Amino acid sequence: MNRSKIEYVDHTWNPVTGCRHDCKYCYARRMTARFAGDVRLNKMAKKDYSLVPAADGGGDLYVLDSPMMNETGKPLAYPFGFEPTLHKYRMDYPGKLKMGNNIFVGAMSDAFGEWVPDGWLDDMFSVCLQHPIHNYLFLTKNPERYLQYGVPEGEENLWYGTTVTRRLEMRKIGCLPAEAHTFVSIEPILEDLYAEQHRTLGEVDWIIIGAETGRNKQKVVPKPEWIEDIVHVAERAGIPVFMKDSLIPIVGEENMKRDFPVQLKHSEISPKMKKKLFDSCAECKACMKKSDMVALLARSKRGEQPKQFGFMCRDCFKNFCKDLGLNVPKLAELADSITIGPGDEDD
Repeated sequence: MNRSKIEYVDHTWNPVTGCRHDCKYCYARRMTARFAGDVRLNKMAKKDYSLVPAADGGGDLYVLDSPMMNETGKPLAYPFGFEPTLHKYRMDYPGKLKMGNNIFVGAMSDAFGEWVPDGWLDDMFSVCLQHPIHNYLFLTKNPERYLQYGVPEGEENLWYGTTVTRRLEMRKIGCLPAEAHTFVSIEPILEDLYAEQHRTLGEVDWIIIGAETGRNKQKVVPKPEWIEDIVHVAERAGIPVFMKDSLIPIVGEENMKRDFPVQLKHSEISPKMKKKLFDSCAECKACMKKSDMVALLARSKRGEQPKQFGFMCRDCFKNFCKDLGLNVPKLAELADSITIGPGDEDD
């Protein structure tokens, strides 16, 4: 799990890496080449990995139960380059995050490529459903696989997207699951999509737009009117739009839109962290942050370290003190604790 540099998500999770599409603008292919090590030597270490058949009958796929190390003992992120690989040891990563996050699943692959076995998808979705505090965003150039596989629908935290770069690809939007959150990533936008002519664009829940990046001298620089056309359709349909930073030189900072759907603005806390940060008021039983309540401590004799035995919300604590005829401490800054008991008595 990596803290993401992609502007619209918090983390990327790559249990599957590699892809067999041949996109000339692909950033992932370039990146894997930098962190693969000597692929030829890695493939010779046959005891460190296994092979499984591809779902589409193509060349075998790689499976790693544990990270493959280089000659200095450091793990290789992509030991087989851009060849499709399942990293089983990464499957538990979402469970390690304490707060709810927006997670891009498979940022270094097309996890729904025709070559990906159903079993790999089964494992990914099993983890997603085990950790529902996160929002999971899937993105593919092969959205037909969503329906062929039968992705879980009706889950608020699962988002299914497809990539569109040209007019001919607009049809892919119609392949997104009907009973699920959907989005379209128009990145890189390579030509005028004539968005007004495609009704399906107005049926998704979110639109992301970005330009081609990298050092390719022949890369396409989109015209402002291409972007304006998409934004106009989105605004009319009430769809939030997120423009990536690559569009700043084209539309200007003042015209940038960085809107999120409501669901993706909400962060939950893991059960473990919630137990650590929250507790119930001893009187009214309201569940609140411990830091917003008064900690109750007691000791049996002078010199003994007081022991915490509960919490009270501010209102209940004030009433508690009044009922006992005690002066209520000033709570402007919220007193950290109160000691109750014969702590001032002689030993």
